[in-house]
Amino acid sequence: MRHDEKKPSIDEWLSSIKEEAAREAGMILIHNGIVRQTPKAKVRQGIDDGSSVTGMEFSYDAQKVAQAIEETKKMEGIVIVKAWLNDGFLHVGDDIMYVLVAGDIRPHVVKALEFLVERIKTVCVTEIEQKE
Repeated sequence: MRHDEKKPSIDEWLSSIKEEAAREAGMILIHNGIVRQTPKAKVRQGIDDGSSVTGMEFSYDAQKVAQAIEETKKMEGIVIVKAWLNDGFLHVGDDIMYVLVAGDIRPHVVKALEFLVERIKTVCVTEIEQKE
């Protein structure tokens, strides 16, 4: 985790959003990415080399994340967007990121969450799995 950023409380995020945006927001979705033991190649491509993940070196480009958040905020029906990303060596079960999108209706919020998580994962972060 970046030393200047404390991991946020999801409960506090939810309470805050409900107070700030209850008039406009009818749905809130949260993505909590965690380090899994199964390698990405096995999950995504079906390639099983028999290895297990023991941890991950994780980093991100804060400017690119901020840009992705701003793009998401401009999507139809979106009221609030928040993201927190971890940093450094992470162990299996550790939180990689929290991403939250609040908006007017389900289709808008689902689309925005998918867009933002995909953008973060493909453009903003570096993940290097450590295997045994």
